Amino acid sequence: MLIQQNKSLKPYNTFGIDALARYFTEVDTVATMQQVITTQEFKQHAPLILGGGSNILLTKNFDGLVLKNNLKGIEVVKEDEQQVFVKAAAGEVWHELVMWCIQRQYAGLENLSLIPGCVGASPMQNIGAYGVEIKDTFYELEALEINTGKIKTFSKADCEFGYRESVFKRQLKNQFIILSVTFCLSKKPTFHIEYGAIKQELDNMKVSTLSIQAVSQAVINIRSSKLPNPKEIGNAGSFFKNPEVTASVYHELKTHYPQLVAYPLDNGNYKLAAGWLIEQAGLKGYRKQDAGVHTLQALVLVNYGNATGNDIYNLSTYVMDTVKQKFSVQLEREVNMV
Repeated sequence: MLIQQNKSLKPYNTFGIDALARYFTEVDTVATMQQVITTQEFKQHAPLILGGGSNILLTKNFDGLVLKNNLKGIEVVKEDEQQVFVKAAAGEVWHELVMWCIQRQYAGLENLSLIPGCVGASPMQNIGAYGVEIKDTFYELEALEINTGKIKTFSKADCEFGYRESVFKRQLKNQFIILSVTFCLSKKPTFHIEYGAIKQELDNMKVSTLSIQAVSQAVINIRSSKLPNPKEIGNAGSFFKNPEVTASVYHELKTHYPQLVAYPLDNGNYKLAAGWLIEQAGLKGYRKQDAGVHTLQALVLVNYGNATGNDIYNLSTYVMDTVKQKFSVQLEREVNMV
C-alpha cells in the first residue's frame, strides 16, 4: 500500500480540474482497502472515494485522503432460463460492463450505454438514461463499512433509490465504500425505445429486427452526437437534474411556452427537461472565460481548458438563477461538489 502526498487530481476527474490531494492511494483488493481505512491519513478527515471521477466538481484542494477504487472483475453468480445475475466490481468501467453484458445477450443495461464512470458510482447516483434507471435491474451490492471494516450487503429496498439519489448520498453518505454491484438481467429482452430519439435513430440506422445491440448502438450514436467526450473537453455529463413540478405548474408553463418539453410521472407531477429550460433562457453556448455551457447540449457544463472548479460552480449558479428568473423553476445540481 502506497500513500502519496500532494497528488494532482487532474487525471482523475473528467472536468480536468487541477486540484491537489493531501494524501492519495489506489486500491485493487478488498484486503488492501480494509487496511487503508485503518490508517491515520484516512481517519484525519472525511475521505474522498474516486471511481471514474465523472460526477464530481473539485472546487478546492482536498485536505484528506483520496482513495481511487480500482477493484476489478465481472462474473455470473447465478442464472436460470429467464434471468442471469451479473456481479461487477466497483472499479470496472461502466460502459465496458454494459458491452460485456450485450455481447452475451444479457438484456437490461443497453439504454445505459456510454454513460461515463465506474460501476461503484452507479447505485449511489441511481444513474439513468432514456427511460431506464439502475434500480430497474439492481439486485444487491456489497459495501465496506468504514467505521467497522465489515462488509455488508444491501438489497434494492435498503438502497432507497430515488431520482439520481440513494441512501448513500443521504443518511449513509461517507459511511460505506461500495465494493461490487449485482444486477438481475434478462435473457428475453424487453425493449425501452419510447424515450428521447431512440426510435428515430433506429429508423436512421435502418434496423428491421430489434435487438439489445441495436438499442445500445442507437444510444451510443445519440450520446456521441450531443455530448462532448471528456477526453477532448472537460465535463461531467449532465450537470443538472430534470426538475419535477406539479401538474398546475406544468400547465401554467405550457400556456406560456407551448413547446415546453416535459414527461408525465406516475404521481401526477411532470418532469421538465432541464436542458430545454437552459436553452430557452438563452444560455446554450454561453461562455465565461474557460467555463461554458456546451454548444450542442445545454445540460452539460464544460471546461474549455483552464477553468477552476469555482469557475464552473459560479457558472452553474448563474444558470440556475437565470432559469429561476425566467421560468420560476429551481434547478438542482446533479454533480457532487467537493
